[in-house]
Amino acid sequence: MNALIFAAGLGTRLGSLTQNVPKALVEVAGKPMLLHAIEKLIETRVTNIVINVHHHAQAVKDYVNTLQLPNIQIHISDESDLLLETGGGLLKAAPLFTPGKSIIMYNADVLTGANLNLMVEYHRKKKGLANLMVKDRPTARYLLFDEDLRLSGWENITTGEQLISRKNDVHVPLAFSGVHIVEPEILDYLGAERKFSITNGYLDLSSHHAIYGWRDWDEYWFDIGTPEKLDIANHFFKSS
Repeated sequence: MNALIFAAGLGTRLGSLTQNVPKALVEVAGKPMLLHAIEKLIETRVTNIVINVHHHAQAVKDYVNTLQLPNIQIHISDESDLLLETGGGLLKAAPLFTPGKSIIMYNADVLTGANLNLMVEYHRKKKGLANLMVKDRPTARYLLFDEDLRLSGWENITTGEQLISRKNDVHVPLAFSGVHIVEPEILDYLGAERKFSITNGYLDLSSHHAIYGWRDWDEYWFDIGTPEKLDIANHFFKSS
């Protein structure tokens, strides 16, 4: 299986912490977030990992060159010229994937204790085009699913915006949690390489393709987006 770590973000909400260091190399519990992500993905037995870079790209490349990971290939997808967001990042990285293999994608600023092997099993059982790790937690923007957890829309509860891609009697709101698995054919369905969010791509495809949510997990989860969230995560790991 392939993996793609989204490590190109600017990390502006982390303030001075990312002025001279890329967000992916900010440490949590004494370890760069990027290494947390790599180690988590290795648990799923991936053999080919692609990391996209933009902000302080050379620092990420230099760090990756220090890693010694037997039987793991790591490639860099360089977006130094233009940050393409998650959808464009996936398309740009496409030539670096092992052909015909599923791709698990992981935001570098996410830390979770969820067993991703169970997510992989669920994805294979459902036989959908994509599978998104979701959680019932407070947020401003929710993905909407039917009773079978098939993606059906999106809503922003702050602005009142709503997009329904599949009409159902029930729409279950769940928050996307930064880990997702796709089948390789999605690369053909998403169109030409450009700057766009993969979430928008999923919503566009969900009317005619099965895209599922996976919420059968109950473990810690952190999105290290602000100094406050970083402090909470560090306290959690120190306490545990």
